[in-house]
Order: sequence, then structure tokens, then C-alpha cells
Amino acid sequence: MSKTILMVEDEEDLLELVEYNLTKAGYEVIGCLDTKNIQAILDEEKIDLILMDRNLPGIDGANFIQGLRTKGYNIPVIYLTAKTAQSDILEGFEKGGDDYITKPFDKDELVARVKAVIKRSAKEAAIIKARDITYNFDSKKFKIGDDEVELTHLEHDLLLEFVKNKDILLSREHLLESVWKDSYDKQLKTVNVAIKRLKEKIDPEGQKEYIKAVRGEGYIFC
Repeated sequence: MSKTILMVEDEEDLLELVEYNLTKAGYEVIGCLDTKNIQAILDEEKIDLILMDRNLPGIDGANFIQGLRTKGYNIPVIYLTAKTAQSDILEGFEKGGDDYITKPFDKDELVARVKAVIKRSAKEAAIIKARDITYNFDSKKFKIGDDEVELTHLEHDLLLEFVKNKDILLSREHLLESVWKDSYDKQLKTVNVAIKRLKEKIDPEGQKEYIKAVRGEGYIFC
């Protein structure tokens, strides 16, 4: 499966040139001229790398990436920018960058560094995010915002199944097969009870409505 790169660059000619070279190298590329829709794209698409300019309309790209990092987005980032001072480069790394390429650049070097960062990041802890819930496959821990959530083994598996299938209706039968597996306690009412307890832990005030019941069908995490 080809990797997808999100490129944010306000110079349209440069955006098209880099997009052409990365597509030629086998990557899918989503190009943006500003940061307005970036978070929505990250929530909807599986992005493997962000190529980020720093001189963007109304914002420094490094400050934007720093904001994404605080929200739990851990997608690798390469800055592609005309800011060449040593202090700018150090600031870029401090604010969430994984690599820093200055303009003008060699297109073959760019492709090589993109490949290296994607390869390296694939070996690091995989993290998935759904709304304000993040899951780290390495530590097998859930966080809501900055707070770790204490779950039983069953609740962990149940929430992971929902997070991996965000916006997909899951029947009780599917949940029994995927979460309870070979358990002796495989009854449809067991699913209802377990989800009720899970909802009390991840949404004690009942305001976020992560998991919704669909009458006669099952449950959906949205």
C-alpha cells in the first residue's frame, strides 16, 4: 500500500512540483495552500508524513505543528522552508519536526529523506487517535486528553475495537466474536453490560457520547 503525504505549501508552483516528484516516487500526495483544513484531513485520512512550510499565511508552520503535537497527533513532520538560520532549524526540531530541509533543495535528496523518515517512524510506537482518545500500541494504554484511563482487560479490548472502527456500526454479534472470542460468557446482554461500564469510565459525566446505541443494530463510536 502506498504511503500518503500531506504537503502544506503556499507557493502553488512549488507545491505542484514536489507533488509531481513524490507521486512519481510512488507516494500519494494531498496538497494544501494553508493550514485551514489540516486537522480535518488528519482525522479523516491515514497520513504517513507531513511536509510543512514555515512561512504560511497567518501562522508559522512550526507553531502549527507544535499545536498538533499537544493535541496528540504524532505523524512525522519534515519542514521544507526558506528559514535557513541555525536558530530556525533548532526551533523547528524543538517544535515537533523530525527533519528540516531548506530551500532551494535537490528533489532526489527530498525523496530520499521522505523515505527515511517514513521508514524510521514506522518502527516507532504506533498511535491511533479518535476524537480526544489516543491509544499507544506499544504501552497498550489509552489517554483521554492528557489523562491515562484505567481499564480492565475486557474494557481495553472493547474500546480498542471501537476506536479502530470509528464511525462504523458494530453489531453485538461482531463484538462478541472480536472481543469475547473464546470466552464462555458470550451472551448478547453481556455486551450491553460491558459497554455501559466502559461508557461510565470514559465519559463519567455522560456529555461526550463517544458510543451510541443503534436500536436493533448494535453500537457505533463517533
